[in-house]
This record gives sequence, C-alpha cells and structure tokens, in this order.
Amino acid sequence: MNDASPKKKPERAPAAQIGEYQLPHTLGAHLPTPGKMPGWPMNNIGQWRVDVAGAVPAWLRDLRIWRHEHLIRMGYDGALYEREELRWSQRNYVHAQMMVEDRYFYDPEAGRYTVDRYLDDLERRFGGIDSVLVWYVYPNIGIDDRNHVELARALPGGIEGFRSAVADFHRRGVKVFVSTMAWDNGTRGEGIPDWEATVRLAVEVGADGINGDTYNGLPRAFLEASERAKHPLVFQPESVPYADEALMWNLQSWGKPWSLDGGFVPPVSKLKWLEPRHLINIENRWGRDRTDDLQYMFFNGIGYNAWENVWGIWNGFTPRAAETLRRLATISRAFSPLLTSADWEPYARALQQGAFASMFPGPDATLWTIVNRNEYELGGEQLAVLHRDGRRYYDLWSGIEITPRLEGGDAIFSRALEAKGFGAVLAVEAGKTAPGLDALLAKGKAWSTTSLSSLSNQWDALPQRIVEVAPTPPAREAPPGMVTIPAGEFDFVVSGIEIEGYTWKGLDFQYPWESSARRAHRHRMKMRSFHVDRYPVTNSEYARFVSETGYRPKDALHFLRDWADGRPRPGWEKKPVTWVSLEDARAYAAWAGKRLPREWEWQYAAQGTDGRLYPWGNGWELSRMPPKYTSREWLPPADVDAHPSGASPFGVMDLVGNVWQWTDEFVDEHTRAAAIRGGTAYQPQTSHWYFPQAWQLDQHGKLLLMAPSRDRSAGIGFRCVVDAE
Repeated sequence: MNDASPKKKPERAPAAQIGEYQLPHTLGAHLPTPGKMPGWPMNNIGQWRVDVAGAVPAWLRDLRIWRHEHLIRMGYDGALYEREELRWSQRNYVHAQMMVEDRYFYDPEAGRYTVDRYLDDLERRFGGIDSVLVWYVYPNIGIDDRNHVELARALPGGIEGFRSAVADFHRRGVKVFVSTMAWDNGTRGEGIPDWEATVRLAVEVGADGINGDTYNGLPRAFLEASERAKHPLVFQPESVPYADEALMWNLQSWGKPWSLDGGFVPPVSKLKWLEPRHLINIENRWGRDRTDDLQYMFFNGIGYNAWENVWGIWNGFTPRAAETLRRLATISRAFSPLLTSADWEPYARALQQGAFASMFPGPDATLWTIVNRNEYELGGEQLAVLHRDGRRYYDLWSGIEITPRLEGGDAIFSRALEAKGFGAVLAVEAGKTAPGLDALLAKGKAWSTTSLSSLSNQWDALPQRIVEVAPTPPAREAPPGMVTIPAGEFDFVVSGIEIEGYTWKGLDFQYPWESSARRAHRHRMKMRSFHVDRYPVTNSEYARFVSETGYRPKDALHFLRDWADGRPRPGWEKKPVTWVSLEDARAYAAWAGKRLPREWEWQYAAQGTDGRLYPWGNGWELSRMPPKYTSREWLPPADVDAHPSGASPFGVMDLVGNVWQWTDEFVDEHTRAAAIRGGTAYQPQTSHWYFPQAWQLDQHGKLLLMAPSRDRSAGIGFRCVVDAE
C-alpha cells in the first residue's frame, strides 16, 4: 500500500506539480518514483512500502505530460540522433575511461602501444568495451605549463603515435574519445578557442568523440567546429541539464548513478525519459560494490563506464561485478533498438515486493529488464505482461523458451531471481523473428550454470612494490660537490598530496615495510651514512655527460627540450637540468658512479632528525626559496645556488620550490609512479585540479609514469647519491 501523507511535509523549494506527482527539480538527475509523496527526498523512510505497481498509471500519465512540455520548452529537434554516422552512440553500452599510464596500454621497454593486450584483458574479464576515453590529462596536468592538448601531443610517438593507437582500437571495433577541459585555463594557452583546439586534435588522431570533463553539456560551439571540420563527433559531457537544449547535440553523457542517493526503489533517469536515444554511461569510480549501479543501468536500459584505473589507483571489478556486466552488456547490445524505444515504460508489472521491471517495446519484439532489489532470492511468479496470440516468450537470463500462465489477457511468468539479481524476458510477436536470438539463448544457457551469487564480490587493493636500487661502490670521503650525511635514527613521516582518493587502501605508495599502499606513512629508520649532491644536477653537468657519452635515449621526444642546438641556453649553465626522464636521470647517475636517492634518503638529507617542515626550520620564509609565480607560461628555474639560506641542517641546497626531484619508483600490475620531492615555484591558477605542490618535507608528489617522452617535464630535475663506507 502507499505511504500515508505525513501531517507536516518537510520544507523544500516549491516546484510545479501535475496531478498528484511533483515534477522533478532542475538539479536532480532522476524522476520521482511512483507513489513517492510530493516533497519527500528520494531516500525517504518507508520507501520500501510504496506500492509502485498501483501508482504507475497516474505516474506515467503525468510524466508524459511533463516530458511533452519540456521538449516544447527546448524547441526540441532530435535530428542528430538520426544521423547514421552518429548512431553508434546509441549502442555504446560499455565505455571505459582509460589512463594512458596503464601498463596494459603501453609498454615503455618495447616502446610500443599494446592496445590488443588492454582489450584482450577486458574481453576476458567482462566481455569488452564499446568505446574508450584515452585519458592523458589529470592528475599530472600542472606539473609544468603544458595544457591538456599539449599533453596529448606528448604521448609516445607524438600525434602520429596517438593516431596509431586510435587505429588499433578501431581495428577491434572500439570507438575513441579525446578529452576537453573547461577548467584548464591556468596553463599555456593554445591561441585558439578550446573547441577549435580539441576538435582539431580529434581530427588529427581520428577520434570519434569528445568527452567533456565537468561540463554540463558541451556548448554548441563544439558541434559547429566539428561540422566545419567535416568530422562528425559524438559529445559526451559529464552531465546535461535535463531542460537544456544541449540534449539535442550531446548524444551521450556520463554521470553518477542513483546508488549515490540511496533508496530502495530504482528511479528513472530524466535524460533517458526525455530522449530514449540519449545513452548515459553511469560511473561510480570509487564504488567497490557495483551491484546498485548495474541494477540502475539495466532497469533504465542505459550504459556503464567501466572505470577501473582511477588516477593510478586500481578499483578493479570483482568477479561478480565483471560477470554481471558481461551479461547485461550482451543483452543490451543484442536489443539496442528496443532499449532506445520511444515507448519504453519503467515499472512494468513486477509481482513481488522488491522486484522492478522496465518494458522496451518494438514492432516485432518486446524486452523486459528485471532487477531484484532484495537481499534474498525471489521464487515463483515474477512478471505479468499483456498477452497477444501467437507470441513466443524467452527467458534470456537462462537461455530457454518459456510458457507463461495465461489469465485474463495476461501472460504471467514464474522465474527465480537471485538475491540482488537480474532477469530478462523477450516476447517475439507471431510470425516475427529476433535476429541473433539463438546465439543469445546459447549464452544464457551457459550463464545458467554459474550463479552470480557464487562469484566473489570481495574487493582488495593491488599489491605494489618499490623498484630496487643497486648500491654504488662505497666512498670513504664525499666526492667533489657532495655532502656527507651521517648515520642516525630518523622518523620517516610523509603523506601523499593526491587530490582524490580519500584514505583508500591502494592510494599513494607501499613501502617495503607496509602491507599495502596508503596515503600516510610513518616509519622509524636507522640511516646509514651516505653522500648526496649539494645541489641538483645542473645543465652544465648534464651537458658534460652528453658530450662524453653521446647519450641519446631511444625515446627522445622532449629530451632536453629547453636546450638550444644541443647545448644549454646561455646563462642556464647553473640552473637545474630538466626535461629529463627518470631513465635519463638514472643514465647520468650510472655514468657518474652514483645513483638516485631513495626517498627517505632525500628527506633525511633535507630534514635532519628533528622533523622540521622545511630545510631551514618550521617557519614559512619566502626569501629562502625561489618566489612563487602564477603566470600561465613556465618561467626558467633559479640557479641552484641562488638561495643559500635555504640549506638543510647538513648543508644540502635547493631542496624545495625550484624544481621537483626524482626519487623512488613504485609499480603494481597496472601503474608505474614516481615519488617526486620538493615542488616548484609554478602555481597555475583557475582550478584546484592542477598537480598540487609539496614544499613541506612531510609531503610528496605522486607522478604517474608512462614513457620517457611523456614523463619528461620542465618541472622535474634530480640530484644523486653515493654510498659511504
């Protein structure tokens, strides 16, 4: 039965109302559920008591009126959804946001993209993807002044290499999105509007769409730019205002699912209701149990963002989630024309409390998708549908033809639904066929041998390891230009400055004494004596190395990018060398008979034993480091000896605020990352998403690594260490 109306409704902003149902508010993503009392939030107490089936007829009547009115207010024209070259967006059920740093995508040792390896893994685990966003921006953007388009050009092989990776995706039938950043206005400008720059990039690499991070609908300027380029693109913003005309050219979107709002009755997506051909790929990147998200997907007939590598943190699918997605996507792809039906109806007649169904009708067949919201199995009669003579019915989830019980013009189906499980019924009209049905039924029979509940839904973080560093030949005395750091006991206390990730297991780094990666670290260490460079390696010192060895990296894109004619610029001899990768720094160190410092060695040399926040003490003193600047373009770093008052207790110089410095590398199955120390003077403005600074000695940065060409930066240099006898 329906909930009784409370004596006093909670206060909230007034909204228009048709019939007995309150119309949805502008900012919400979902329609009010049938039977929900006006004014109550989605997760109201007692929602489980709502008689959804009894409230549906009035709910549908009122919401159809609401949809009709709002399409009028938009001046709606769905012509772009009809364009053949863009209709793939309506079949794009499984999308993935892929970090370019994922080790399954690129092999830095072989120097080649490994798209097949990446896709083979996804097909094995959950049936593969339909499209991919090649994500080359955050969280590294802001380490120097390169903007989001320049970071795409910095991929291995430059634009040509990027284009070859796109071609590999296309060869496997996967569409490719590039990204645009409305908030990226603090790095160096492109000199043309962002829509022109991003569309130009999409044309250059052969991409199929543009993903709009943080966009509430990509503006029409993107569509106009793509039309001028004669390169049709699908636009996929993070969301689209439900009453905005941008729905007409943003054919897809991605956004948060209903599970973030809580509640028992699955709501209906407003965008799906307004334009059934608009495909939403919902994402819940920090969700470990994806069951609610997948039920919302299937109930609404929409898509999923299979996002697992989240800024270098692996939130992988559990076996149960992966198999669930495989089955849902298989059914969705097979019946895409039905799922985009203009006549779809949510809350079809499910017969048991906690089971919910949607109907997607077509001229030859009708599909019902079913979800069980209960934590227990449901047996017996589940679904009642209007029967027509000659109809044949199929249980797609089990792969069998079924005969319903007929009563009063209805066909009533008895099927078992797993706890938190799914079901799908297909009706084929008399004399009609459903292409591919036999193959799908064969898959359903195979699925029926393994219940979802038998598969593990337990999440855990990937183990991470630190890359070992070979010791150097020991030196009794400090070599020229180096400082001896004495042995002693030291509290290595440091935290990661990642913008996202909360206190997740798997965030930041896992040191050898820790059981998992985590943000905050503390370890009492007995430090052996070592020698460390008094200053970071300078341009003149690196020039000597290049001259004497002829060193030229195999992947040379952006190597020593700020030099001129193979030499440091005049007056730059004492500035720290930058535009060197971790590999380039290691090559220099090996030539010099040195090595890169372990991170705790760097911190010990900078901090001493008293836990100070800065090399000079605990107070923030701007005169002891290069001045900060907020211009959009990178300024040259200071000479390494320009701020002698910034020395550490051991006399080590230029530790913070000039350029970041390479230390340790960490690796897990999917990600490589480096701990970088010291920060820079550069502070790009306009967004909090830029790579944050870590001037304090109890903080470090985590830079995701892909390939030397990608990892080199104007903002990163290094210093070396020699082991002491």
